[in-house]
Amino acid sequence: MPILVPAKGDAFDFRLHVVYDWTAQNMIYEELRLRAERYLGWAAGIVRERAVDLAREHEPHRSHDLERALNSRLGGQRWPREGALPHFGVLIRVSPDERVRERLRPYWEDRIRLECDHELQKIRATQADELTRRWCAVLQNLEDDPVTSHAARLTGDQFAEVFRRYVEERRETVPDLLKLLREAVRGHGDLGMGPSEYTEAWDAALRTYERQHGLSERVN
Repeated sequence: MPILVPAKGDAFDFRLHVVYDWTAQNMIYEELRLRAERYLGWAAGIVRERAVDLAREHEPHRSHDLERALNSRLGGQRWPREGALPHFGVLIRVSPDERVRERLRPYWEDRIRLECDHELQKIRATQADELTRRWCAVLQNLEDDPVTSHAARLTGDQFAEVFRRYVEERRETVPDLLKLLREAVRGHGDLGMGPSEYTEAWDAALRTYERQHGLSERVN
C-alpha cells in the first residue's frame, strides 16, 4: 500500500511507493522475513514521519522533485540506528494525486503533439535542403557541360560561332534559374509543400527549361 503525504497547500496528496531493504546479522533468511513483515507498519511510520514536512514544501504536480529530494535525504540511512533488531533502508518512488494526473494529461498531450510536429517539420526541412542541393548541382552542371564546351571545336567556324552564342545564352539563363530556385526554397514553408510535391514542381520546371533550350531530345 502506498503511503499518503500531503502536498503543498494540503489539497492533494503524494503517494509514496517504498521499497524496503532489510538486513540483519546472525539471522537466517526465514527469521528475517518474518520479522520484516512484523515491523513493516513501524517502518512505514518512520518513512512517513520523515517525508511529510518535505512533501509539504512541494507543489502537487512536482512529484519528481519530491522523489529526488526524499531519496537524497533518506538514501544511505538505516533504522533502527541501534539494537539487535533487523535494520532497513528505503528507496522511494513518488506519484501525484490521481486528480492531479488528470489535470496534467491535457498539458502533456499538447506538449507531445507540439514536439512531434516540430520533429516532422525538421525532417521536412532536411529533405527540402537535400533536394535543393541536388537541383543546384544539376543546374550548375548544365552550365559546365563538357559535351557543350568541346563540341564547337569539332565543327566549322560558322557552326562554332552559333554554338558559342548558344552556350553563352544558356550560361546567362542559369543564374536566373538559381535565383528563382533560392526564392522558391525560402517560400517553401509558406506554400506548405511536402518533399514529393517539391520534387514534382522542380521536375516540371526542368522539363520546361529543356524544351526552351532544345535539350529535351538529348534527355532520355
